[in-house]
Amino acid sequence: MKYYISDLHFFHEDMNKNMDRRGFDSVEAMNAHMIGQWNKKVKKNDETVILGDFSFGKPAETEEVLKALNGKKYMIIGNHDRFLTSKKFDTSLFKWIDHYHEIKDNKRNVILSHYPIFCYKGQNYYDENGNAKTYMLYGHVHNTFDEILVNKFQNISRSMTRPEALKPEKAKISCQMINCFCMFSDYMPLSLDEWIELDAKRRAEMPDLSI
Repeated sequence: MKYYISDLHFFHEDMNKNMDRRGFDSVEAMNAHMIGQWNKKVKKNDETVILGDFSFGKPAETEEVLKALNGKKYMIIGNHDRFLTSKKFDTSLFKWIDHYHEIKDNKRNVILSHYPIFCYKGQNYYDENGNAKTYMLYGHVHNTFDEILVNKFQNISRSMTRPEALKPEKAKISCQMINCFCMFSDYMPLSLDEWIELDAKRRAEMPDLSI
């Protein structure tokens, strides 16, 4: 099984006090909860793509966390992943490390980036059943006003048709951007289908900004 998650921020005490206001008594309690949630879901042979900002910790303590987490791990680099710049860090704990990556997941194209990409590759394509053919998975913005802006862009894009499209099936814009922020899934990695379902429910409740 393939899973995705973003912005765990292990060892980042400020996530409890400011920004996310996660509510844990300590960074140790936060780390323990996130490890427990991960291992409830992910098994030994499962794969998890981390969409950036995995750890604010030092190389050695970040390695300890990675070794405690089940499954194979793949890393999209975030702006807070400073441990990756250290020569002391064991990069072999990840199967690959990249800023941007494209993969297949059950015949669907998946664009992976820490930052949301507004005009991502394949955003206007549907499959033969009328389902989105490509999904853009991102993190970085957490649950902030920037996420509301992303949602606004997505709603506008979905309401439009491409006037230059020569084929009807390419006229409508799919635009499937999913924020895999860890707090949305209670710190548990989810499959693409699980994120699609959760994302749809969450966005239906988001405020729609006037232009």
